[in-house]
Amino acid sequence: MSRNNSIAILALAAAVFASGAARADFGSCLAGLKAAAARQGISAATFDRVMAGVTPDPKVMEAFNSQPEFKTPLWDYLAFLVDEQKVSEGRAMMARHARALASAEQRYGVDRYAIAAVWGVESDYGNLKGRWALPQSLGTLSCTPNRRQAYFRGELMSTLKIVHRGDLAPQKLTGSWAGAFGQTQFMPSTYLRLAVDGDGDGRRDLVDSAADALHSTANYLRKSGWQTGAPWGYEVRVPAGYSGPSGRKAKQPVSSWAARGITRIDGGSLSGGGSAGLLMPAGRNGPAFLVFKNYDAAYSYNGADSYALAISILSDRLRGRPGIRGAWPTDDRGISRAERKEIQVLLLRRGYQIGEADGAIGQITRRAIADYQRKIGMQPDGRPGGKVLDSLRAGR
Repeated sequence: MSRNNSIAILALAAAVFASGAARADFGSCLAGLKAAAARQGISAATFDRVMAGVTPDPKVMEAFNSQPEFKTPLWDYLAFLVDEQKVSEGRAMMARHARALASAEQRYGVDRYAIAAVWGVESDYGNLKGRWALPQSLGTLSCTPNRRQAYFRGELMSTLKIVHRGDLAPQKLTGSWAGAFGQTQFMPSTYLRLAVDGDGDGRRDLVDSAADALHSTANYLRKSGWQTGAPWGYEVRVPAGYSGPSGRKAKQPVSSWAARGITRIDGGSLSGGGSAGLLMPAGRNGPAFLVFKNYDAAYSYNGADSYALAISILSDRLRGRPGIRGAWPTDDRGISRAERKEIQVLLLRRGYQIGEADGAIGQITRRAIADYQRKIGMQPDGRPGGKVLDSLRAGR
C-alpha cells in the first residue's frame, strides 16, 4: 500500500471516529437535557416525542456563526420592508381581520396599526413563518458549544413546555434558526409569558390563529410600555449645523427640542406630551425623528432602531400617512421587493446561476451582483440598489 493511500485511510478513520464521538457527545447532551426537563415537570414521553430523530444540524451553527458578508444600509432595509406592496397587502389584511385587531386594540390599548405593522414586518402578515424545526435548531444550539448555549437551552425547555401543556404540536413549531416562531415571531419563553387566546377557543395558537398572534403582540407591546393614544413619534427638520444631543435614550421635553430650532418636517410646531428623543439613524445628513415611549415599545420587540423605525413608518403608511420625506445620504436609492425580483430576473437572463427569482436577496445573489458590478466598473459591494437595477435595465 502506498504512503498516500495509508495517509488517506488514516484520515478517513480519524474523521469517522470524530463523527462517532460527536454523535456520542450529542446523545449524552440530550440525555442530560431530558433529565433537566424532568426536573421542570416535563414528562419523558413529551421529551421523546419532541426530540425524536433530532441530530446536530451544521447549518444551524453556520447561521449562528455567520458574519454577514454584505451590510444592509438603513435605506435599503426600509425600502424592502415598507414598500407599496407591504402597505397594500397590509391594508387588505387589516380589513380581513378587522374584528381581531379592534378587539386587541380595545383589550390592550395598543394601536391596531402598530399591531398590524409588527405582523407585516415579522412574517409578511402570516405568509412567512420560517423553515427551521425548533427541536432540531434549539437542540443543536443547546448541545453545541457556543457563547449563548445556556440561553438556547432555556428556549428548548420552553419549547418542551409548550408541547407538554398541549398548546401546540411539535410539527407546528417551525421558525427561525434561533427559535422564533409563529405569525409574529415569539421566542418560546416569550410565548409562555405573553401569548394569549385571542379567538376564544381556549388555546394560544400563534401559528394558525391570526387573532391569537395579534392579541399576543398587543399584550407584548403593552407590557413593553405602550401608552394608549400617544404617538410613536414623527419626522422632524433639524437646523443646519445642529450639534446638540441625539439618540433614542436622550429624551428631553418637547419644548427643549423646539427651543433648539427643531420643527416638524413640514415646518410646523412640535407637539406631544412627555419626553422625546431625537433619532438621526443615518447621521446629521439624513432624516430625523422625534421618538416617544411607544417607539421604545416597538424597539423592545427586536432591539434595533432599524426594526423599530420600520414598524413605526409602516404603521403610519397603513393609517394613510406619508412615508419618510427626508433624503437619505446616498445617490443610490433603495429598491422594493418587486424591484429586487426584477434584478434577479435580469441576472438570470445574463446567465448567473442564482436560483429562483423570488425577491429575497441572499449571499448567492449578492455575489452575482458584485460580479456584475465589477464587470461594468462599479464598486463590487453586492448591493441590490437603484444603480444596479438601472444598469441591468439598460442592458449594460
